[in-house]
Formats: sequence, structure tokens, C-alpha cells
Amino acid sequence: MAVIPVALAGRAYEVVIEEGLLDRIVEAAALFLKGYGLQRPVPFVADTNTQRLFAARVDAHLAAHGLAAEWFVVEPGEDAKTWGVLERLCDWLLALGVTRSDHVFALGGGVVGDLVGFACSITKRGVGFVQLPTTLLAQVDSSVGGKTAINTRAGKNLIGAFHQPSQVLIDPLVLATLPPREMRAGYAEVLKYGLLGDTAFFVWLEANGEKVLAREPQALEHAIATSIAMKAAIVAADERETLDQRALLNLGHTFGHALEAETGFSDRLLHGEAVALGMVLAAKYSARRGELADTDAARAAAAIAAAGLPSRLADLGLTCDGAVLVDHMRHDKKAEATTLPFLLLRALGEAYVARDVDLADIAAFLDEELSG
Repeated sequence: MAVIPVALAGRAYEVVIEEGLLDRIVEAAALFLKGYGLQRPVPFVADTNTQRLFAARVDAHLAAHGLAAEWFVVEPGEDAKTWGVLERLCDWLLALGVTRSDHVFALGGGVVGDLVGFACSITKRGVGFVQLPTTLLAQVDSSVGGKTAINTRAGKNLIGAFHQPSQVLIDPLVLATLPPREMRAGYAEVLKYGLLGDTAFFVWLEANGEKVLAREPQALEHAIATSIAMKAAIVAADERETLDQRALLNLGHTFGHALEAETGFSDRLLHGEAVALGMVLAAKYSARRGELADTDAARAAAAIAAAGLPSRLADLGLTCDGAVLVDHMRHDKKAEATTLPFLLLRALGEAYVARDVDLADIAAFLDEELSG
């Protein structure tokens, strides 16, 4: 078991990591269940997959403590993060009579967490929520830090708000139901923490990555706890990304989001897969600039390939050129008034924000990578 504080001024909360926690929600989240009962059900939001896998367990657990759940269910995938679904969720919460002292429970991956967090941020100007992440990616990344959003025609996560959860409850055992591809996609975000700021952790992952992917309990908990502790420290220092510290968490994301956009934000390329390939491209481009040793860029690519993640842009079979991918980047929410920041590497475990990147050079670099 691990308990990691996210130390925000006046709004600190805890991330609890413990096997079997899904069957101890009432004990773990007692502070956030006050006011609920059989006549006033606890609002739970899930997608169809997580409801099918876990709802019966949650219902039985709550019933044993004199509580009941009311479920709002969405379809899996990014299509749930739309204006229409957001409107239906907010109307549902209002119909349930949620108050600003209540808490909504988000059971699922990053899509569910993003959607619920944003809905709670705008319903009655702020309702509390508890994250129950069921994917590795959500456990180590999106469930912590308070970034919430939906997608629009203009791009991914462009409409949202910072709204911190009141608690994050992580049960590593739920990952037993996660398909291998989704597990690998989440592992990309674990690797990210080693590459952006913890060389020792990266070295540990090189030696123990297979154990994490095989869901060996000790290795898995260490990977999750280390990742969350790093993110918690960064979020506490730069909650709203007004400094460059929180921006480090975007390593691989500028390249990755462009690849997601070009592949239609579809199952053709999962978010974690896009971030993995984005980190390879960031490392290679850093080496191109003479800031990262070629051997270190190759080492980063090898660690990503060893996990079964995409490590060669040419292998995606894209029909566009580098200029098209750069155009996707121009619409990235991280774009500034006169520049597009890139997260690059000076060394393994030492990321930094570069604001002097020539986008024409990025396009030329991507053309080279697309051609293999």
C-alpha cells in the first residue's frame, strides 16, 4: 500500500494505491460519501466496459453498507468526450440533485475521468469528484493533477478546466482485466517519467519493464507509485502550467497529438502509443540539434520498442508529409502567441522546454522519419 499526497495549497488530496481497494470504497472514501443512502444514491460514471466488469462488485459493496449507486454510462473511447455527452451528464447530475458538497465517482480510464472532472467543474460552479482509474494510463497520468476536458472539431482537450479531484483510489488488481495493448499504452506514460526527470527510474524500467507489463505486484506498485509521486511534486509546484515545470509532463505529446490527429483520434493509434512514438521523435530531434547523444536517443527508442510500443514513424504507414503534421501541431493547446514549445532532452532524465524550434526544420525532420 502507498499513500501519496498531492500538496496543493488549501486543496491537498491523497492518492491511495492498494490491492483490493475497489472492494473497500466505502471505507476508503468515507469522507466523500456523507449524505448518501438508499434513498439518495451515489452517482457513478463509467463506460460500458468498466460497468460490465465492475458495477456488480461496486453495487454489492455499497449495498452491504446501506448505500446504492446510480450509474451514468457512456460508450468507450474519445467519442464520449463531446458537448452532447457533457450536456447529458450535467443534466443527469442536476436531476439527481447533486450539491456542491457532494462527490461524483469516476470509474474508468482517462476519458471517463476527463469527462466527469469537467462536468463537475461547471455543475453548480464546482462539485467534488473521486477518481477510480481502471487503466494504467489513467492511474499514472490523467487521474492526478486536475486537468479535465472534452474534445471539439478543432482538436483534442481544447475545452476544459483545472478541477482537482478530492481523492484518487487506485486498485492495481483491476489491471488484470486490461488488454495487453492498453497496458502497453499506459506503460508509455510510466517511461515518460523516467525520461523527463529520473534517470534512476528509467534504468530501473529498462531492467524491470517486463515485470511491470506482466503485472507482477511489487514491480507494478513501484512503477505506479514512483510515477504518481513525480507527477504530484510537479503539479504542486506548477498546478496550472504557468511555469515550465508542469510542461515537462508533455514530453512526447506535441509530436504525439499530431499523430493522433492525423490518424483521426482512433484505435489506429492509442494515446499512449502516440506519446511513446512522440518521445522517440523528441529524443531523435534532440540528437539532431546536438543536445542529446545519439546513443541516448537510441537507448530511449530501444526501451520503447522493447515494451512493444511504436518506435518508428515510417511503420505507421501515414500518407501525409511533415508539413501536414506540423500544421496539426499549430492547433495544439500548448501553442503560445508567437511560438510552439517543444519538450526536448539534454540527457536521459533531463527534459526541458525549447522555444527556439524552427517548424520548417521539424517538417523536414518528420519527412526523413516518414520515409524511414
